[in-house]
Amino acid sequence: MTPMVDLAFLLVTFFMLTTQFRPDEPVIIDSPTSISEKILPEKVMVVSIDKQNRIFFNLEGKELRKSMLEQMGNKYDVKFEDNDLKRFSVMTTFGMTVQQLKQYLPLNEEKRKEFMKQSQGIPFDSLNNQLGDWIRFGRLADAQINGEKDRDKQMRFAIKGDAEANYTSVKRVIDIFQEMKVNRFNLITSLEDNPNQ
Repeated sequence: MTPMVDLAFLLVTFFMLTTQFRPDEPVIIDSPTSISEKILPEKVMVVSIDKQNRIFFNLEGKELRKSMLEQMGNKYDVKFEDNDLKRFSVMTTFGMTVQQLKQYLPLNEEKRKEFMKQSQGIPFDSLNNQLGDWIRFGRLADAQINGEKDRDKQMRFAIKGDAEANYTSVKRVIDIFQEMKVNRFNLITSLEDNPNQ
């Protein structure tokens, strides 16, 4: 019995030390349900649309995020310091203009939540298409840093829309992906409770 108790505590300790907690998302998205059980790959760029039709963006990878932010700063003439790049590299999903991002990065968690409530999301209209630039510079950063030709290791793209989001907003995001020559992407859904009924 004693070795079994020791083993149980070793396993508990192992799981406690190796678990990575999911960071708080700035917006809650209630995605529609489906019966698909496909799992999203690791290296994925996610564009989220909340029920107010605001656009949010996420891309995993510290170096990818730093490179992407530097390129966005150069395009929109916003100077990001090393501290800004470091904070952005570990940040989760965001939804604001590049200009507002400069004000957002130095804030603490509580102030960031308040800031996100007031944010209008990433602009994605035809006159100010910052979402298209995030997608383009994210792909460029991935090509520069990884440069992999292996199809299994290439970046994947996904759209996560709220069930109450407006169809025209989702369609506009799909159009932006296609403008950026991205024709394969996943739609993130929640699994239905009992798909066999």
